[in-house]
Amino acid sequence: MGSTSLSIVEPVPGAAASRALPTTVWFPATSGSPGSVPDRSGGPYPLLVFSQGFDLSVQAYAALLEDLASAGFVVAAPTYPHTDPSDPSQLDEADIVNHPGDLRFVITTLLNVAGSTGSVLSGVIDENEVGILGHSDGGDVSLAVADNSCCRDPSVRAVAILSGAELSSFGGQYFPPGSLPPILVVQGSADTVNVPACSAQIYNAAEPPKYYLDLLGAEHEPPYTDPGVDLETVAKVTADFFDATLRGQSSALALMMAAGNVPGAAQITDSPSVPVPAGGCPGAPG
Repeated sequence: MGSTSLSIVEPVPGAAASRALPTTVWFPATSGSPGSVPDRSGGPYPLLVFSQGFDLSVQAYAALLEDLASAGFVVAAPTYPHTDPSDPSQLDEADIVNHPGDLRFVITTLLNVAGSTGSVLSGVIDENEVGILGHSDGGDVSLAVADNSCCRDPSVRAVAILSGAELSSFGGQYFPPGSLPPILVVQGSADTVNVPACSAQIYNAAEPPKYYLDLLGAEHEPPYTDPGVDLETVAKVTADFFDATLRGQSSALALMMAAGNVPGAAQITDSPSVPVPAGGCPGAPG
């Protein structure tokens, strides 16, 4: 597996400053050292664009993202403005309303870079196999770009929401009529930040194909940042989900369902609905 860093800058019409979106990209490579040459013999590969949670660095998710790249995906992770903990004075969670536009710009830029002769990603990304995933606020952003009329990017063919939620401040309509991408919803049952009711609301509103991975007793961050059974389960289920929905590998669905059922740790379902815990989802549309 190799990696590269891209300095993506999004112009903002009418604004005094543009938006810097530094993006780390991991890819299958001919050797394992950073900056190594992409292994084009197995490509082009599906593209997965990951959105991080508020006050969490992209590097916090490195184990998960590297696992996905090792499974044969190009994985890109932008750092959104006012989100990275490396500069606490600049943190501003309200800037999330701009992040769906940031995510769409990153997707477009990556596809353009991959189509440019001579770039490190030239010929490495399959433009017809684009998936997005995100954790916490990054899950909110990913859901908006996949499934909200405010922000939908038609290039997105599948989405995984890791402890995310619908967000009223984006406006628009979630799950509008029409063809929407398959969705995987992942949720820790002991999460007190984005509570289980948020993920249940998302899942129950979505049309099939849809899958709900319940991480039993898991909290908000550890399943996605800390080594252990939960992270291994999330990585395997997510890779299988994107293998099925982007690559069209029918056998991957059976592998996903097997990987998502871990005695005492995780359960996965594709049932029409899951129970909605009392209390609802703060900040979500009614």
